[in-house]
Amino acid sequence: MTFPSDLAIAQAATLKPLGEVADAMGIPRELLEPYGDNVAKIKLAAIEALADRPRAKYVMVTAVTPTPLGEGKTTTTVGLGQGMRHVGRQATVAIRQPSMGPTFGIKGGAAGGGYSQVVPMEILNLHLTGDFHAVTAAHNLLAALVDNHLYQGNAAGLDLDNVTWRRVLDVNDRALRSIVVGLGSREDGVTRQTGFDITAASEVMAILALTSSLAELRSRLGRIVVGYTKAGDPVTAEDVGGAGAMAAIMRDAVKPNLMQTLENTPVLVHAGPFGNIAHGNSSVIADLIGIHTGDFLITEAGFGADMGAERFFNIKCRTSGLTPDAVVIVATVRALKAHSGNHRIVPGKPLPPALLAENPDEVHIGGANLRKQISNITQHGVTPVVAINAFPGDFASEHDAIREIATSMGVRVAVSTHFADGGVGAAELAAAVVEAADEPSAFTLLYPDSATLREKIETVATKIYSADGVDYSPVANKQLDGYERNGFGNLPVCIAKTHLSISSDPTLKGAPTGWRLPVREVRASVGAGFVYPICGDMRTMPGLSSTPAALRIDIDSEGQITGLS
Repeated sequence: MTFPSDLAIAQAATLKPLGEVADAMGIPRELLEPYGDNVAKIKLAAIEALADRPRAKYVMVTAVTPTPLGEGKTTTTVGLGQGMRHVGRQATVAIRQPSMGPTFGIKGGAAGGGYSQVVPMEILNLHLTGDFHAVTAAHNLLAALVDNHLYQGNAAGLDLDNVTWRRVLDVNDRALRSIVVGLGSREDGVTRQTGFDITAASEVMAILALTSSLAELRSRLGRIVVGYTKAGDPVTAEDVGGAGAMAAIMRDAVKPNLMQTLENTPVLVHAGPFGNIAHGNSSVIADLIGIHTGDFLITEAGFGADMGAERFFNIKCRTSGLTPDAVVIVATVRALKAHSGNHRIVPGKPLPPALLAENPDEVHIGGANLRKQISNITQHGVTPVVAINAFPGDFASEHDAIREIATSMGVRVAVSTHFADGGVGAAELAAAVVEAADEPSAFTLLYPDSATLREKIETVATKIYSADGVDYSPVANKQLDGYERNGFGNLPVCIAKTHLSISSDPTLKGAPTGWRLPVREVRASVGAGFVYPICGDMRTMPGLSSTPAALRIDIDSEGQITGLS
């Protein structure tokens, strides 16, 4: 029997009216703003309206270091949310909105998969309520105002060689990574080099995810640094007059979106910050609402625990004031075998036969990555649970190997078949998470605000990445000194590095040691509230492959989406 496609499963779903979904969450219907039949925005008044309700247990889902195979983090998040009902608990799920760049590129959508999906998946993966478009418009309005400011005389004294605000687009388009604007006559503007990033990498998106009110959004937008003077002084969005209009564009985007899973579990979808350059977590506002809507609020963080989880703890939790009760680390047999370093996996190509052969010893070798990611969670004082995301080709001996790794570190572990079986397949995992979340939490941040930027970078590098130390380029040292001088030293750090290794070298698998973190430059997202050191060659505008997903997506004669995955 052929397993149905994600799209076929989603299109066959029986959805509840969203009013009923909101009722179960305790959200009054007058706080909903319907967008069609199956999506609604939630007014920000819900934060205050729900404040007196009991606080849910707060659970974050992360993973081992990603491989090109994908570990099923979103699918596990959705499956766990559905699984809570099978152990007598009510859950709300909070996830990021997918970027259409990956949706039309090689990764596909981000609605989950199999029988653990957010639906309607077509709406989630294509536009939703237009929040990404609002971010794009607000970001590019500021870019237009910056170039107009230069054209109209540059009263702020921006250094043309140090204008840092680029443009964004929610499409993978490598041709726009580096461009020259203002070509033509004088009336066509000031000629300078700039470029495009993908919308998910916009600081406006990071701000949307970290703000807790419309007023705070307006304030953060004003603090965006668009460039520097020749003396090194920052020039902000407020200085060029853009913050107010940007906030007007973002007025509705600041409201989170309500959807549901295949089993009618409530889902809050809001914001989609890049997992490399930004913090890679869904919004604080969604969590401030969701934390009072049931027994559990389950959210996820981008990439592996060395990246998304570390940023969840030290950026998102620092901002929201919410503290996690448990963390789920998703692991697959295939991913741990890949981290043995014995296999070359190429996206879009058949898997090496040796990867699919029974080999528990190889799981143990690659399990060094899982051990390190468990340590990355426990040193923040949070109890982890290992979720074995099971695939049909797995062998029992290989699952046993993962159990042995987790047990040796005193961590709960559960096999989950949520992809094939939906919520009932995640019941064992849900029971383990309930137990873990009932344990006393001793959550702690990795570093204090008062630490210097270099101390923060070195703390993350040595404690989370197991680096021997940090090497700064002359440019990075100059930038760090400038940020400290300009008063940005109290901000947390968001280290931009490869997601394919705990180290900064994507070819190093497992849990590498004996290396140093190279910081080649440092940028400041002052409105979002973090400084991001760049370690390696980070692409903020992806390109399309030779066979992008866009070539398979279409509509049929009845207007139904086809080919979406």
